[in-house]
Amino acid sequence: MQHFLEHFAVSVSAITGVLAARGKQVDLFAVIVLALVTAFGGGTIRDLLLGGHSIFWIDGPEFLLNAFITAVVMFFLVRFRELPNTVLLVADAFALALFTMVGARKGLAFAVHPSIAVAMGVITGVVGGILRDLLIGEIPLVFRREIYLYATAAFCGASFLVLLTCWSDNAQLNMILGTVVTLVLRLAG
Repeated sequence: MQHFLEHFAVSVSAITGVLAARGKQVDLFAVIVLALVTAFGGGTIRDLLLGGHSIFWIDGPEFLLNAFITAVVMFFLVRFRELPNTVLLVADAFALALFTMVGARKGLAFAVHPSIAVAMGVITGVVGGILRDLLIGEIPLVFRREIYLYATAAFCGASFLVLLTCWSDNAQLNMILGTVVTLVLRLAG
């Protein structure tokens, strides 16, 4: 389940990187870079902070291929079909929710203090989007006044997952419920 969620989160994050590049007059290479930074930024920082193992997307080519192929397909798709701006916000909300859960679970797997596991979830969820927005010269979504419940949604969802883990051994259900909490809060914001 964790591996599937990571792949899904990488795809969705790569999509947000491509969508954020719309109207920026950048070429395919720049779009791929934005997609990769968005997809791997938070997880890379998380893995560096946790130490003791390699960075998740370097372990094998499947994550890199996933993000690359997603970016190329989306690059051509958005050239021929205009997508509403809300698509970026909804895709970003899904990426936030999925990566937050992946990060919190990875923190728990390293047996760090529960508060550190929550922090790993938030870092994994928000850093890729921050890097993406900085690269395109925008104020990151997490820092915009009109964007509500971004890092707060990640914090609440990661905290919910960590608390559920104390009471239930059903990792899949805990991940689903934590994802739903994060997603609902972010979309409500």
